[in-house]
Amino acid sequence: MTTARIIGMVLACAGAPVLALQPAAPLTPFAATGTVQYAFTPGDAVDSMIIAAIDEARQQILVQAYSFTHRRIADALVRAHRRGVEVGVLVDAEQARSDPAVLRDLTRGKVPLRYDHQHAAAHNKTMVIDAGLEQCVVITGSYNFTTAAQQRNAENALLLRGNPPLCEAYYNNWRRHYTHASSRR
Repeated sequence: MTTARIIGMVLACAGAPVLALQPAAPLTPFAATGTVQYAFTPGDAVDSMIIAAIDEARQQILVQAYSFTHRRIADALVRAHRRGVEVGVLVDAEQARSDPAVLRDLTRGKVPLRYDHQHAAAHNKTMVIDAGLEQCVVITGSYNFTTAAQQRNAENALLLRGNPPLCEAYYNNWRRHYTHASSRR
């Protein structure tokens, strides 16, 4: 199912479940499956780890970002979109005020971009890749998708692959925020 169809269904159905998979209830432990990759800055190439995961995406990439200024990550998302992967990006509303060039690049690349104005800070830093597939990926951690996170900050990132209930939980969280986000700056 494409992101565009999922987004349309979300807007049309106002909260009806889209996929049959159901994640574990919040705060309820569930079995850890799959693999874990981790990286830390300064020192590790977190951006390269994220870009490799984007480049491997087959169906869908959903991004939530507090701050987004990393050109190589944005370029990877545009490439994924051009090869037919459905891509959706949600950013904190503060990004509308600073208007980073990479967000304009995403828009020019026809990547759907929305701003989350509902919260004091839309502080999520996540990517959900290929939710609904066995080898889905969740990327999370303190790492903002920024050049500063890669070059100057002390950050961490986790790439969790092959845990469908976890992917589904992050997918549902993305979808929940998408419904109240706006394309308006």
